[in-house]
Amino acid sequence: MGFFAFTIHTLLLLFVFWFPFFSGAKGGVETDALVGSSEHFVPSPKTLHFKNGFQRILLSVALGVVTGLTGALLSVWFIRSLVGYLNRTPLLEGPLIFSPKIDADALQSALRNQTQLLGSSSSSSPNGKCYREVLANGLAVAVKRLEPIECGRAEARRRMQQQLAVLGGLKHRNVMSLRAYVAEMGSCCLVYDFVPSGSLEDAMRKVRENQLELNWEVRLRIAVGIARGLQFLHFECNPRILHCNLKPSNVLLDAEFEPRLADFGLTNLISDFDAPPSLYTAPECLNSSRYTDKSDIFSFGVILSVLLTGRNPTEQASLDGGDDSGSEGRLGRWLDQSVDPREALDKAIRGEGMEEEEEEEEEEMVLALRIAGVCASELPEDRPCSDELLAMLTQLQSF
Repeated sequence: MGFFAFTIHTLLLLFVFWFPFFSGAKGGVETDALVGSSEHFVPSPKTLHFKNGFQRILLSVALGVVTGLTGALLSVWFIRSLVGYLNRTPLLEGPLIFSPKIDADALQSALRNQTQLLGSSSSSSPNGKCYREVLANGLAVAVKRLEPIECGRAEARRRMQQQLAVLGGLKHRNVMSLRAYVAEMGSCCLVYDFVPSGSLEDAMRKVRENQLELNWEVRLRIAVGIARGLQFLHFECNPRILHCNLKPSNVLLDAEFEPRLADFGLTNLISDFDAPPSLYTAPECLNSSRYTDKSDIFSFGVILSVLLTGRNPTEQASLDGGDDSGSEGRLGRWLDQSVDPREALDKAIRGEGMEEEEEEEEEEMVLALRIAGVCASELPEDRPCSDELLAMLTQLQSF
């Protein structure tokens, strides 16, 4: 439409410019008649023929310019449309496979029997459930079934396919890469690597039940790994990817307790993606659903407080007088100068090693608790970005 509007505008300008020449013949004759003698002046046929010929030449030139310009613009528009059509992402049918270890037929066969549900009921999502499946080649994968999904027209499906390709191409130690995507009957299945160690939520529950021990060094390594994953999503991915649902159940741990972020990027795939508000949700997201990278930083601050205190946010709220209106308020109580922040630390990570080492570790834990408080600030502008957060955590001596 822009090309046609420009052409019409050009025609109007040329008409306004040449109109005086076209309408000036009659006026010129009348002027000559007034200037001449009292007798009526009649121009010679030769003079009239010259003027009419000159006007025809000007008109031909103007029409030639307009025709050439219009043809050029239409040619450019046609070539650009053709190139865009040839370069657009083809709309593929069937599963999208991003890993050479996964066979499409074996995957579809395994998806017909999704019986082994992963995760606890507290970590279930209204957008879908996670299952463990074993393919014919013995490879274990985690499958997240999302439903329902309305892809709509072909262009919407094509954009979704492009976003899936972006997620499938991510390679970082601390993020879960998408291995495959299968769409069928209005729902879709996202396939990831299976991590047998479970999530951070599972690990911290075992810690509270005295079934697992996590010392300060391991907990700090988990926090740094989460920060590295966020820094990768926020600054190294193009376009930037926001997690929008960061919580312990979406942080998976491998056998060495190296964290891997999961369940990110789904808001770009599903227009009506539902991330239920929780105590890990930033205040601005509760009020306006406006997610930014600082919203992920808020969620990280609450997770870091869980690693340091050993308690989940609801337990922290009960210890702070039952006020669960905001994590930043609860962390702020421990950062108050009148309260010893060491009282908030998990007793399981205090008193380890020699006395001197114990004091050094406690100092680091207090610093980490203050970092958590800054990350969970009520105002987004008061929180650090993931680059700054990673720098602060890696400066701690135990790391």
